[in-house]
Amino acid sequence: MDLEERIRNLLATQNMCVLSTTDPDGAPHATPVRYFSTGLTLIFTSLGSSPKIRNLRADPRISVGVFAPLTTPESSRGAQYFGTARILSPGDDGFGTYWPTVTARIDEAERTRFLADPARCVLGVVTPSRIVYTDHWVSRTRQTLTL
Repeated sequence: MDLEERIRNLLATQNMCVLSTTDPDGAPHATPVRYFSTGLTLIFTSLGSSPKIRNLRADPRISVGVFAPLTTPESSRGAQYFGTARILSPGDDGFGTYWPTVTARIDEAERTRFLADPARCVLGVVTPSRIVYTDHWVSRTRQTLTL
């Protein structure tokens, strides 16, 4: 399995990540969020007024950590994304491209909340410039994919 395939496998088998942005005063702001993926692109949903969205509108640089839960102390596997995020509101170019990826995977309980109404929801689209992948089960435990 090549590096990109390993990363895609990780993304397909998990659905939570830690998204890190920078507050206006320069402090880090880490938030656990559920993601959806298409290729190596990560998509997340949020209310447009959330701190992470305000932070990304001011500074689109982002770091995201995706990880598989440990099954043993030796089973560490994850990917750290470095790149930028675009915030897409309904009507923006690209929103209609990514919205079906999200709505196809949301569960029934979420359909009654803000995801039921795209007018209340924004999408964060994370485009990586570099992904650092760690897998303690392979001989090279840390590999970097530069895009």
